[in-house]
Amino acid sequence: MYENYPSTGAGGQLPETPVDAPPPNSVQTAVRLMYAGAAISAISFILGLVTIGSVRHTLEKQYPSYSASKISTLVNAEIVIVVVAGIIGVGLWLWMAWANKRGKNWARITGTVFFGLYTLDLIFVAARSASGISTVFAIVTWLVGLGATIMLWRRDSTAYFRRDQQVY
Repeated sequence: MYENYPSTGAGGQLPETPVDAPPPNSVQTAVRLMYAGAAISAISFILGLVTIGSVRHTLEKQYPSYSASKISTLVNAEIVIVVVAGIIGVGLWLWMAWANKRGKNWARITGTVFFGLYTLDLIFVAARSASGISTVFAIVTWLVGLGATIMLWRRDSTAYFRRDQQVY
């Protein structure tokens, strides 16, 4: 026997399934917040690069017994850390926005884990008494992540992320 196939609707197109449905407002808001997080991270990255020149002076004051060679090594390490962390940070925000917009449940879970890790990072930033601007960027970025995480776990978002698991 042959199985029935869905009939076409008006205009010869198959009816829209939940898989084809656009993301709900809560997911769209979370994605916009993730793009904002990427922009904030990019600005923070650029500011980190602009202020890298003051690192040498700060290290020389903190470690007066270090040789010039050792200070240069620390400055170079700081530059590498700023560049790598900046690129990874922006990239992760964009990746999570892309995947969550497409309803990938693993991305919702992964984004939540990243938010947990960022919470720990914020605690370390606060504990080491970072510069005022660094602390402000860390708090604002954390708040954006909190908002995105809350939006991803709302009831309508959960239904959107579970739509692939439905049997037709």
